[in-house]
Amino acid sequence: MATGGKQRDTRAERERARVYQARQSFHDSLARRRRRDDLIAGIAGGALIVAILIGQTLYYTAGPGAPSPAPTATPSTSPSSTPVPSDTASPDPSPTVTE
Repeated sequence: MATGGKQRDTRAERERARVYQARQSFHDSLARRRRRDDLIAGIAGGALIVAILIGQTLYYTAGPGAPSPAPTATPSTSPSSTPVPSDTASPDPSPTVTE
């Protein structure tokens, strides 16, 4: 006589337990997906930064951003065409003393 109510209660408890279990598994799967997405984004971001650094380095060392070489002055071994003053020229006049 009172067994009908008991079966309804156990059926409702089973249903609540099933829904609770489904929510827990859904929440766990979301947490796993977030963790996986964060890992993928971190790896992709790191790879992007490394690629940018390599590109910048190549651009400024070997590409159009590289400085053009400037000519340097080298001492010539040929005789110079400009005359060099010699020390044997006229001596400096001595100062005159006036009294």
